[in-house]
Amino acid sequence: MAKTIITEPSRTLMEYRLLPALTTPESMHGSISLATAIAGDRKGGHLRLNVPVLSAAMQSVSGTRMAIELARLGGAAVIFASQTVADQATMVRAVKSYRAGFVHPRTISPDLPIAEVVKLTDTLGYSTFPVVDESRKLLGLLTRNDFDPVRHAGKRADERMVPRAKLTVGVSIRDLAKAYELLTESHQPVLPIVDEQDGLVSMVFRKDIRDHLDNPDQLLDAKNRFVVFAAINTHDYQERATALVEAEVDALVVDSSDGHSTFQGDALVWLKERFPQVPVIAGNVITGDGFRFLAQRGADAVKVGMGGGSICITQEQKGTGRGLATAVLDVVRARDAYFKETGTYIPVIADGGIETARDITIALAMGADACMMGRYFARMEESPTEKVVVNNRVMKPYWGEGSSRARTWREQRYSQSKFVEGVEGLVEYAGKLKDNLDETFAKIRASMSSCGAPTVRAFQETAVLELVSALSIREGQVHDIYMPPADGSYTDRGWGG
Repeated sequence: MAKTIITEPSRTLMEYRLLPALTTPESMHGSISLATAIAGDRKGGHLRLNVPVLSAAMQSVSGTRMAIELARLGGAAVIFASQTVADQATMVRAVKSYRAGFVHPRTISPDLPIAEVVKLTDTLGYSTFPVVDESRKLLGLLTRNDFDPVRHAGKRADERMVPRAKLTVGVSIRDLAKAYELLTESHQPVLPIVDEQDGLVSMVFRKDIRDHLDNPDQLLDAKNRFVVFAAINTHDYQERATALVEAEVDALVVDSSDGHSTFQGDALVWLKERFPQVPVIAGNVITGDGFRFLAQRGADAVKVGMGGGSICITQEQKGTGRGLATAVLDVVRARDAYFKETGTYIPVIADGGIETARDITIALAMGADACMMGRYFARMEESPTEKVVVNNRVMKPYWGEGSSRARTWREQRYSQSKFVEGVEGLVEYAGKLKDNLDETFAKIRASMSSCGAPTVRAFQETAVLELVSALSIREGQVHDIYMPPADGSYTDRGWGG
């Protein structure tokens, strides 16, 4: 007989509903902050997200384009590990090089021939170059409008540039709003930023500032670069983590279907000794014991979930797993107990089967600090896969990291190779990420407002949840009416003409 048999059913997020509380001016929709801790710093600080979502470390989800766009909107992507170390590090560098607002441009020397400038323009894809001397002192600015590529081919850069004396520059400016104000007054398309000695520091382009102002939740590091995470496994983690840290990744995420193992424990100990400055997110676990195991070995955050994803068949294949709601509640209790004992707060990330704004809201109310999603992001324009048309519907391929397709990669995520734990399929195309996330976040803010919670932490501390019956779930859905045809084939006089 089993050591323990739990007779209480394992619950899903769908089985819970929020009870509203008093809405106050502080908890009105426009005042609500979705910022959240994503990895605890054992020195007292936290790595934070501006919105509580992460895209999963999957080949069909988190590519460079997704990472850039999600960081622009306040979240973070986890670059997948099922590729070569070099390729993964290159993806991280591509995201980190996409600086928001303050750009560190390619400079040119004053004696560079215009013909060489033309070649640089063709190679790099842009045509604005600051001209500097050997000490990086700004001498002028050269753009495509300052020369004719044929007639001026033999001229030097300093003969065609706009000299420093005619430029408006910002001196030691670090605030984008201030840079935008100065740039607007200058009528220039670009604002050079210099130090007190007139040495070039960076450039600010008008289009980048507008993008920043349009997306105030952008998730940036201390150098105004987009934040990006990357996955590692428990096999080649020493080589992979070293390369990713060199690429300036913001956090490492140990990617495993079952994180309650000595293999992950050993990896955590090594990672925290080797790279104490880099947050490490561990997992996945579904019990309080699993959380405590990882916390004691240095995890800065813990992912929770097993077998609940739309393409995951771990529960079907192995019989291991747990409803996500039950798993989150168990782990959150362990997290809170650990915090009382040690004073160290370790964020919890709900991962698996989270499809809608309602799911995110319930997970946050239960105590999760953020949610990781795969299918949700796989449907977006920015995911790495190409759109296909099936029966007149636009779809995108989607597969799990435990599927045969993903596991063709030689350094497999799973220690066994006799069966798969994921499948491959298609998801319906949903359009641009921003449009979808704007709607999702509007719904989450509305729920928090109804509960009188202006912040994620307040939501965790004050939310009241109720378990609902199957009939209650049905009652909360559309019922007992006729719906119009999906193709819109009806008139004002009635359906069908």
